[in-house]
Amino acid sequence: MQIYSNNLIHIKIHESEVPWLKIFTTIKRKEFSECTKDEKSAIWNALDIIEKVMLEYYKPEKINIASFGNMLPHVHWHIMARFKQDSYFPEPMWGVKQREATLKLPDFEGFVDILQKSFTQQE
Repeated sequence: MQIYSNNLIHIKIHESEVPWLKIFTTIKRKEFSECTKDEKSAIWNALDIIEKVMLEYYKPEKINIASFGNMLPHVHWHIMARFKQDSYFPEPMWGVKQREATLKLPDFEGFVDILQKSFTQQE
């Protein structure tokens, strides 16, 4: 599900037990170095907004930000709120599961609402 877009980037939800979003370039680019200055600026701005809202809203142990494109060769960034009690912590979400977890987190829709308002105020 997409929660935000403009002419440079779009942001989607990644279904997971932890809050996890992905930022994509609107124009398919294989490598970050192929992005324009404006695209790079839009990505960094979105990363900054998402991280700050995640920290304030969820109060996680850590925010993980990663850029992988082996399976999907389209520039995109993953932003995840991590908790000591999540199923994979301290491993990456792609790592070995450490435990069965049931996190009790604030409402995801409230988080998305705050994000959408933050992006709208930036425009």
